[in-house]
Amino acid sequence: MDRNNRVETGTHAGNLDLVGGRVCLDLVNTLDGRRNGHPHDYLNSYADLVSWGLHVGLVTEDVAQQLLDQAGRQPAEASRVFERVIVLRETIYRIFSAVAGGESPAAANLIGLNEELAEVLPQLQLVPVPDGFAWGWRGDRQALAWLLWPLARSAAELLTSAELKRVRECEGNNCGWLFVDTSRNRSRRWCDMKSCGNRAKARRHYKRKRTAGPAKQ
Repeated sequence: MDRNNRVETGTHAGNLDLVGGRVCLDLVNTLDGRRNGHPHDYLNSYADLVSWGLHVGLVTEDVAQQLLDQAGRQPAEASRVFERVIVLRETIYRIFSAVAGGESPAAANLIGLNEELAEVLPQLQLVPVPDGFAWGWRGDRQALAWLLWPLARSAAELLTSAELKRVRECEGNNCGWLFVDTSRNRSRRWCDMKSCGNRAKARRHYKRKRTAGPAKQ
């Protein structure tokens, strides 16, 4: 690989905390501040998507560079695939946010996911591995849409797994990140205790101090 044209891994998309527990939820968490009306999107281009895909382990650095090179040759197609991923991200968010809130996902969102799966599932094939067989991908990993395939599959697998009941939405103000609660007593409330959890503790402490009034002399 040409070191002067290597994958940029220093972008925010390539350094996000991975707290979702499933790659489809980590995709959802590339949009921050959903609840405050001023969200911040860490994915703003196909290059950001590739950087994030490298960060979460969907592609190697060599494959990531090949995807960027292909995107440079086919910018219109790269843009189309990127928009599909963003639509898929928001569909996944709406589905699992509903689940986390104890509600049934809207039919339109399930239809949207199924439409992507109709294109993704034919790409799956069984491949031999040292201890038996596993699912692999039939398609070329240099195809611009390749990054979309494991994301749609991840969402479908989570929806049909026992972990579905453990999907939570962070209770932090203005957060909206999703995660699988793997705590023993299923009591996790925050995407990350060091960020949203600590801020919530600080707010409670401030509120208690205001309620108590000034300290007596």
